[in-house]
Amino acid sequence: MSKNKDEFRSGFVCFVGRPNTGKSTLTNALVGQKIAITSSRPQTTRHTIRGIVHRDHAQLILVDTPGLHRPRTLLGQRLNDLVRDTYSEVDVIAICIPADEKIGPGDRWIVQQIRQMAPKTTLLGVVTKIDKVSRDAIAHQLMAVSELLGPDADIVPVSAVKGEQVEVLIDVIASKMPEGPALYPDGELTDEPEETLMAELIREAALEGVRDELPHSLAVVIEEVLERDEDEELEEGLNNPKAARDMLDVHALLYVERPSQKAIIIGKGGARLKEVGTNARKQIESILGVRIYLHLHVKVAKDWQRDPKQLGKLGF
Repeated sequence: MSKNKDEFRSGFVCFVGRPNTGKSTLTNALVGQKIAITSSRPQTTRHTIRGIVHRDHAQLILVDTPGLHRPRTLLGQRLNDLVRDTYSEVDVIAICIPADEKIGPGDRWIVQQIRQMAPKTTLLGVVTKIDKVSRDAIAHQLMAVSELLGPDADIVPVSAVKGEQVEVLIDVIASKMPEGPALYPDGELTDEPEETLMAELIREAALEGVRDELPHSLAVVIEEVLERDEDEELEEGLNNPKAARDMLDVHALLYVERPSQKAIIIGKGGARLKEVGTNARKQIESILGVRIYLHLHVKVAKDWQRDPKQLGKLGF
């Protein structure tokens, strides 16, 4: 906490931009722990995940949203609605533009949308992925973003992967926040339910290394989370009662739209699904601090992205 309580600032910031511009990776870097799904595939974030950044002089609540895009399905429209609803609820909107990509019509469209939906909200530019280009290229992109946002907007170049300029970005965002007390207890990193985080991490693991058609078609639902029965654990030869109490059974369903996609997820002889389970379990255990026994099952829900009833069932 700051010595002068009047100087402490707190508020909400939303990272926006085209899909795959580094928003989720940046959220994780600022919080200092993985709380948002990251993937090389576009349009991977499905939920609004709040990360909480604690500093002596400020507390920032980061709102991570899907990339704003021109929707082609009912799911796409609902994801866009989620983004627009967020615009009016935050103190700062930070638009993320990669250093290694030229500003295009999509970026201009997003800025136009922000100006229309939240004309009074402070707009900040973030040039991401600066580790991928030269200093000259960074300087050129900073000038281009300045032209896009206007001379009054602050612009910060960062590399979330390398940790470059992360603290500078935190300080700049904090300076834009209203004065006020911390909104969350010290040490709390997210207000997202554990089941949502687990579903997102399973989904991330399932998306790795698969063809482009799959990301939009994959949804994960946590059916139930149960404390492991001590007798069950002992029967498996793990004669450690404490370990039994510290283990959770997590049952998850992975929904796809076509049988061919189900085959992709499962893999030959179930090998890929097993790999997905192993990778997801490690991530979940790291965040929750308990051992996980993960049960994964894949189901086909035909054209669920276009079906209002199925979208509601899957949490959209």
